[in-house]
Parts: sequence; C-alpha cells; structure tokens
Amino acid sequence: MRYSFIIPVYNRPEEVDELLNSLTRQTNKNFEVLVVEDGSSVPCKEVVDNYADRLDICYYFKSNSGPGQTRNYGAERGHGEYLIILDSDCILPEGYLAAVESELQQQKADAFGGPDRAHDSFTNIQKAINYAMTSFFTTGGIRGGKKKMDKFYPRSFNMGVRAEVYKALGGFSKMRFGEDIDFSIRIFQGGYACRLFPEAWVWHKRRTDLKKFFKQVHNSGIARINLYKKYPKSLKVVHLLPALFTIGIVFLLLYSLVCSWSLSLLLLFALIICVDSTLRNKSFKIGLLSILASFIQLIGYGTGFLRAWWKRCVLGKNEFAAFEKNFYK
Repeated sequence: MRYSFIIPVYNRPEEVDELLNSLTRQTNKNFEVLVVEDGSSVPCKEVVDNYADRLDICYYFKSNSGPGQTRNYGAERGHGEYLIILDSDCILPEGYLAAVESELQQQKADAFGGPDRAHDSFTNIQKAINYAMTSFFTTGGIRGGKKKMDKFYPRSFNMGVRAEVYKALGGFSKMRFGEDIDFSIRIFQGGYACRLFPEAWVWHKRRTDLKKFFKQVHNSGIARINLYKKYPKSLKVVHLLPALFTIGIVFLLLYSLVCSWSLSLLLLFALIICVDSTLRNKSFKIGLLSILASFIQLIGYGTGFLRAWWKRCVLGKNEFAAFEKNFYK
C-alpha cells in the first residue's frame, strides 16, 4: 500500500461525504482511507458505509481527545508507506494524489504539504475567509503561497508524512491548537526532508461564519505563544505582525480623535485587500467581505497572541492554567 489517508472527524458527516466522494474520483487508486470519529454526537458511520464498495476504507469511533490524538489513532492503524492527513472539511481535485506521486518520483521527501483553494460552490463568506487565510497581505504567504515571509510548514488540513518518520517522531503532541505546527517543527528539527508540493492542493471550506472564524484564529494566536515557549527559535517576525497590526489599530483609532487623516492608513489597507481579493475571486462582493474577514483574521490572531504573551510570558502561567477553557472546552 502506497498511501493511507487519515481523516479525523467531529460532527461533520456531510463534509465527510463530500471528501470521500472526491476520493473515489482520484486517478491514482493506490491508497486506503481511515476515518476516525473523535467522540462525535453526530457520527458519520452511515456515510462511510456507503463508500465500502468504492473505497478501501475503515471507520473507527473513539472517545473525544482532540484532533492530534485522533490522527495518531488512525496513523497507528494505517498500512501505507506515506500517511496523508486531511481535515474533514476538505475536497480533493481528481489529480491530487497523482500530483503527490509525481513530486515524490522527481525528488524524495520525508514530509510534504500543499496549499488550499476555495471551490466555486463555496459561499461568499467561505471564499472571503479563504482569501484572509492565504493572502500575502494577511498571512505573509506562509500557508503555501508562492510569495512567503517564512519557510513552509505543512498544516494538518493537507499534510503528508512518511510512515516511518511519523512513528519516529511519535506523531502529534497533545497540544489542542497548533499541534500541526508543533509536528512540523519537530520534522525540521529531526533533519528530515520537508517540501511544499504546489500542485497537491485541496479545496478547504474552513469555518462557515465569521464568529467561528474569529475563535479559530484567536486560538491560533494563543498557540503561537505556546509554541514559542516550547521552541523559542520558532517565533519569526511574520508571527508578530498581527499583534502589531492590532496595536496599530488601537493607536490609529485613538489618534483619529485629534487627527482624522490617520484613518486613511486603514482605508488604504482595506482598499488593497478589496482590490486584490476582487481580482482573485472575480467578485466585488467577495472583495468587500474579504476586508471584514482580513481584519478579523489579523485582530483575532493578534489579540490571542497578546493575551497569551501577557499570561504566559509576563504572568508566568503555564499552558493549561492559562488556557484550559479555550483549549479543552
């Protein structure tokens, strides 16, 4: 067996259906699928059973322990030379696995990852959120873009690892958020070859509304400080930018009370986002929504980062004492 797809899922049967459907259309058929239900109250077993005659697929149900440990559960039961980790809200183009195989034939890799895109069927909000999470102007292109401010670290929505390497590293840690970056850092620290496969992209739905999106990126900001405390050298300039942006927003709003022209800087940034997203998505409406999504992405991450910095670096609290509610409830 060449590949094992590991799919953790929590209360997302409809999205699992879309993902499995896309796997049936892969041009490369040398793979198995392991769906691991993480204590869901709305299980997807019936959905998985519908694909038993079209995919080499196994379904497992376990008590809730978070995404990292759920991936490990599946990885322990996989038989592939390579494990490919996917989020349950992804959809694969039919040439995804062929693109992975092509890259590995050209040059071996111990680990790899690919970028994500917005499908035509996604809502305008989902497309705007996708823009906010992939644009150079909001994330520095570190999630797989061609323009980057830091080296590429595979993310768990689209990550491949040689099974022997996964086992040697002990899989994902018990971190509730940021566990994929933690794993990627350990891949690099272990001296393993890790590459971006630009053509092995996925359609990624992400969060379906802006409130959930804010919570997601806020927790990502918290996780960045937890990663810094664990790996001090992992903190880069690009990771500071959302916090600086958030502080800058507060400063500009206060300064606007005595000098109204200061708000023009925010309007200029919003205009850049709107134009770039409009051109990319061919929709002015999505361009406008991308302004809101981008500000939520930056401020959400920035406030999480600053909050974690205050509690962990200034007050000296540990990860669990400071963020038990955010990470485990």
